[in-house]
Amino acid sequence: KSAETSPSVVFENIQGCSPKCLRMLLENISGLAVDDDFTVEVIPEINVAVVTFRKSIDTEEFVKKCSQNKRVKEFQMTARLLELTQSIKAENIPASVSTDYITVYFESERNGGGPISDVQLFPEENSAIITFCDHKGNA
Repeated sequence: KSAETSPSVVFENIQGCSPKCLRMLLENISGLAVDDDFTVEVIPEINVAVVTFRKSIDTEEFVKKCSQNKRVKEFQMTARLLELTQSIKAENIPASVSTDYITVYFESERNGGGPISDVQLFPEENSAIITFCDHKGNA
């Protein structure tokens, strides 16, 4: 697997497939276990799910397998690699949290983080934009 390949896959047009059904389908296609080997974040407002692999797999090959899968076709879902980015948006941040705390939290390798180059707090939105030194830290 290339170091430049995203560990995350976006599934679009998921409204016809319940989250539980989607998890089982992904286990069947990947041969991996949800929670142990990958996570699924469903974003119902835009009919999307993001699958992030904890285990190192060839995500490009996984996307190809999904696009050829009979059930994925029946649900009319599409799969694509999530673009690599150096910035993420964190939401629901309590007003009392400092940029130092956010920096230390997201630099924690145990949390999947890495070196931070910038943190912008938006207290009126209870959010922050965290920019990593490279895209590997924002898993």
